[in-house]
Formats: sequence, C-alpha cells, structure tokens
Amino acid sequence: MKGRLYYIVGASGVGKDSLIQYARNHLIEGDEVVFAHRYITRAPGAQGENHIALSESEFASRESHGLFALAWQSHGHRYGVGVEIDEWLERALTVVVSGSRSYMPVARERYPDMTLVWISAEPQVLAARLERRGRESGNEISERLARNERLDVLPPAEALQISNEGPLESAGRRFVEMLSRTRA
Repeated sequence: MKGRLYYIVGASGVGKDSLIQYARNHLIEGDEVVFAHRYITRAPGAQGENHIALSESEFASRESHGLFALAWQSHGHRYGVGVEIDEWLERALTVVVSGSRSYMPVARERYPDMTLVWISAEPQVLAARLERRGRESGNEISERLARNERLDVLPPAEALQISNEGPLESAGRRFVEMLSRTRA
C-alpha cells in the first residue's frame, strides 16, 4: 500500500503555512502524516514557512543531481521539494506538500493520484495578510495580488476546497479532518 500526497495550493497570503502549522499541532498519534520542507532560494530567517534556505548555486547543484521530486520558480525565488517524499509515500505515509498553482500540472503528471487541496480567501483578506507578514514591500504585495487576479485560476473539480477567511481554527479543523481521514 502506498501513501497519499496532499498538494496544497493557494494565492500568496491565503494561509497555507498557517494551516500546515495548525495541522502539525493538532494531528493525533497514529495519523502518520509527514510534512515536506521546501528548499527555497530565500534568505534564512525570512519570515514565513519553515523552509531550508539555499543559494542559487546550491539549488542548481541539487537540481542537477536529481535531488528534487518537484521544483519550480515563482516570485523571484526557486522552490524545491526533496525526493525523500517518494520514500515516505512508499512507506504508506500521508505526505503534505505546499505547492504552486502554476506548477500543479507538472506535479499532477508526476503524482497522478495526488489529492489537491485548494485554499482560498478574498483579495482584501490576502492584502491584509501580506501586509501583516511584512516580508514584501508595498510594490511586491501589489504585484502578488495582480498576479493572482491575472491567473484567475479556478480550482479543478476534483480539488478539496477550504475557505480560509475566518478564524484559523475553522479552516484548520477542516484540514486536519481531511488528513485524518486517510487512515480510515
């Protein structure tokens, strides 16, 4: 029996990292869920997700040696998810990956049985969250919101959807329930 890959996507500021952290804190023993770190060419200590910071050359080296199961570029950074997720899936674990909407077709090709989880929030909620996290300048926030509007991507019919506009606990409980059901 193989595990299940949950590929989490949504616009910048939608709360993917917060939901993942909520799930980490609220899953119970026996759920057998593992959360993949992303390797990112973003400075260490930058606010946001718990990522592994790599220089451009480190990233390129790892990519050339086939150490990424998934790799893409977005917002001026390179993102990768290590090949260790393949081992975790072979061991029948549930694997959670924070992904990219634009990279989704490539991820689906590599992992045709993945479960897509689409996180959404209204533009004004996204803008407030991006401003609060303090990682981007005003111009960068405007660019991210404009990109999201340009993409105007609708979730595929098979995607599990979570609206994350209210209290984190509400969306977080729904996410944990999704992940916990995989063992049932």
